Amino acid sequence: MSKRGRQPFNKRAGFQRQQEPASGVSAALLKQGRRSGQLNLSSRELTTVPDSVWRINQDVPEEARNVSLDNTEDRWWEQTDLTKLILASNKLLEISNDLRELGALTVLDVHDNLLTSLPDALGELQQLQRFNASHNKLTSVPDSLWHATSLTVLNLQHNLLTELPAGIGELRNLEDLNLSNNKISVISTSIGGLSRLRVLNLAENSLTSIPYSFGMLKNVVSLDLNNNQLGEIPSEIGRMSSLQQLYLRHNRLTHLPLLPDCSSLKELHVGNNRIAEITPKHLEHLTSVSVLDLRDNKVKVVPDEITLLQGLNRFDLSNNDISSLPFKLGTLPHLKSLVIDGNPMRSIRSDIIRRGTVGLMKYLRDRIQEEPVANGSGDSGASEATPSGIIGSTQVVSGKTLDFTQKKASSIPLHLWEPAQASEVTIVNFSKNVLTEVPENIILLSKSVQEVNLGFNKLSKMPVEMQMMVRLTTLDLRCNALSTLPSEFNSLKEMRELTISSNRFKELPAVIYTWGKLETILASENQVTAIDVASIRSLPKLSTLDLSNNDIGEVPPELGLIESLRSLQLSGNRFRNPRPAVLNKGTVSLLAYLRDRIPT
Repeated sequence: MSKRGRQPFNKRAGFQRQQEPASGVSAALLKQGRRSGQLNLSSRELTTVPDSVWRINQDVPEEARNVSLDNTEDRWWEQTDLTKLILASNKLLEISNDLRELGALTVLDVHDNLLTSLPDALGELQQLQRFNASHNKLTSVPDSLWHATSLTVLNLQHNLLTELPAGIGELRNLEDLNLSNNKISVISTSIGGLSRLRVLNLAENSLTSIPYSFGMLKNVVSLDLNNNQLGEIPSEIGRMSSLQQLYLRHNRLTHLPLLPDCSSLKELHVGNNRIAEITPKHLEHLTSVSVLDLRDNKVKVVPDEITLLQGLNRFDLSNNDISSLPFKLGTLPHLKSLVIDGNPMRSIRSDIIRRGTVGLMKYLRDRIQEEPVANGSGDSGASEATPSGIIGSTQVVSGKTLDFTQKKASSIPLHLWEPAQASEVTIVNFSKNVLTEVPENIILLSKSVQEVNLGFNKLSKMPVEMQMMVRLTTLDLRCNALSTLPSEFNSLKEMRELTISSNRFKELPAVIYTWGKLETILASENQVTAIDVASIRSLPKLSTLDLSNNDIGEVPPELGLIESLRSLQLSGNRFRNPRPAVLNKGTVSLLAYLRDRIPT
């Protein structure tokens, strides 16, 4: 072999497999890299990067030594500059400053190595857009990194960084910054200069405070501050007007954050803190929230003002100090998951709690004292008895919602579809009618719809065509006559919540195990006979599973190993173990009970 690891030319190379050189980088790989502009050297046990990689576009390649006027198949002179280099999952201790030779790089991936430092040459890569150095042993990053101003994605998670220096503010094109799982305790206020940032992950660090300049991050959509030591959130964070997801689990917060300008906020996760009170002044700014996670706090009272959250879809209050719930909570129109396990409930019987969200919500609604309705002009709009054919489209299509509920209709009026399509509705609610088939025209809304409610109808099957609704996140099919879902629904990769309670399912539909983002399965009141733990494990984000009131004969102990589960409902089945006394202790205790019974 030559000094740079090339094999001598062999005329018979086309008929026999050439052995890869000790460097782990063959001439064939380099040749392919010159042609495609991409070189993948991941998982090759490399301890150093061969010099031939840095000089891939400079050295005369092996194929050039045998060029012939009669054979131009290897057009080596038309090589492409290397733009993508992957060195992940090796044993690299350092990256040479010869990296500067690859000035056309747009993607550099060195994650999962043994790096303790990065080369100054990084700052000379003016075309670099994506840099991943996660899962290394970095204690700092060179100042030169802040000169790589074309960066849009920077991933430094799982290292040993202790601070975020002022230079970070120079990366004005950055859109995605992941610094999770480090030891960062200080963040420079210059972070406020990242005007294009959309995703910021600072979870699993040592932060006790965050700078006021966070309020300048007007384009951030997702902010993850889980697992830090934050005692309070500065009011400036309420100026992050694009924020949709805010994660604050496992901190030291004593109250909800004030978010006056976060009108786009959809998810607020503040579980595992020290919050003792929910006040109206905090709730009045959360009217757009659909997911509110308050589990494992010290909340004692849920105020009536919770009804300000008209879009609330999931409400987790498990493991607090709540003894009663406001009856008005039962009127929230979109609430599909209400979790209250682990609370000292005194005003609501345990058998009602075991009925799950549907039964609990009905209980709360039934106890609201009916207020007399005044006669006169205040009573306007169509009643439930109004024939569907004369209901105006402006009453049914409002904003981004197509709401045609409780009309006792067997079909959906044709005149509603055009305005619904024009409005690009995201929510469709056809519940509490007498539909025997899903309306064909619902496919007209496939490009925009995210939530569909077909509950309380007479459906016996779902149309395959709904596979086109690829933006769907929530599907409510409760109280129908369904026994299966089409396998073609595997295209619904954004699905997060499925409600199939009170149907005829004998097993959870197989297609749901292809939905990697699924968080909630509500399947009570069916005929399910077994729990397929192996398949359930394929759902890494599953947090709520309700299989109460089915026909399950045995609970596999391995179910206790599913760490993502936060609410598990199994009451009302025919198994004898776990006993009701164990089930009543809540999900945490139930999972621990199951784990203890796994055969060793």
